[in-house]
Amino acid sequence: MLQISHQVNIPDNEIEMIAVRSQGPGGQNVNKVATAVHLRFNIKASSLPDFYKDRLLVLRDQRITRGGVIVIKAQQHRSQEKNREEALQRLQCLVKSVAVTRRKRTATRPTRGAEKKRLDLKNKRGRVKLLRGKVSDHD
Repeated sequence: MLQISHQVNIPDNEIEMIAVRSQGPGGQNVNKVATAVHLRFNIKASSLPDFYKDRLLVLRDQRITRGGVIVIKAQQHRSQEKNREEALQRLQCLVKSVAVTRRKRTATRPTRGAEKKRLDLKNKRGRVKLLRGKVSDHD
């Protein structure tokens, strides 16, 4: 069972894990042993609260397919068990990330002094650029 919060858990039977061969260099171990782990988690068919489901389905993440399935491939470690743990940890982080609600930004205005300073700097910069122009020789 994967713990998301005090009240929210994901049962093991909702998480599908398949061992596959890792990509990249690694010699005999990579060629013989299926150490990489493919994790699949169907958001719509899960027992997660609707709040989590809605937020996950709206999330623009390449790990979430159009069908609402989270696909995570873990292949960083040499052992299958460590890759399995990492895949579960990544799923946990992804689901936890949607639970955090951002504080609404309150619009503020710059102070009069800050605005004056900005305009003065713009003027000064404009004058510097103006002086860089071609020098005309009128004799």
